[in-house]
Amino acid sequence: MSELNTSEKYMKEALKEAKKAYKKLEVPVGAIIVKNGQIIARAHNLKEEKNDTTKHAEMIAIQKASKKINAWRLEDCEMYVTLEPCTMCAGAIINSRIKKVYIGTKDPKSGACGSILNLFEDYKFNHKVEYQTNIMQKECEKILKDFFKELRELKKKD
Repeated sequence: MSELNTSEKYMKEALKEAKKAYKKLEVPVGAIIVKNGQIIARAHNLKEEKNDTTKHAEMIAIQKASKKINAWRLEDCEMYVTLEPCTMCAGAIINSRIKKVYIGTKDPKSGACGSILNLFEDYKFNHKVEYQTNIMQKECEKILKDFFKELRELKKKD
């Protein structure tokens, strides 16, 4: 399977997670972590449900992956996330030593992988994260736009 097909295959899995968040009225972001071709962690945003700022999809996925392999170093792992990570998540990705991150769409308001700043390139950390953007960009943008449109309509009714 080509890298493009593989990245789309896994991004579809991350989008499934984003849809779970959407149904819970959470910002629809999903993330998965893959090691040796196997998904070892899946997560979606749970900030609202848990009343916890740190419950971003990426953070939860990192925690699950570390638990699964019984190690904090995720050196041979790749993350697929539907929205560009924020500073907190990008920092956790660097610190967990994830090898590569595949990003669905950019986040012009708080993205820390090129939109607002780039933690992966602009600073000299002890670990360098590879990354690729715009994997299934249209699908990843659409779920976010649909969610916020629906949220605005719900607020109008209140």
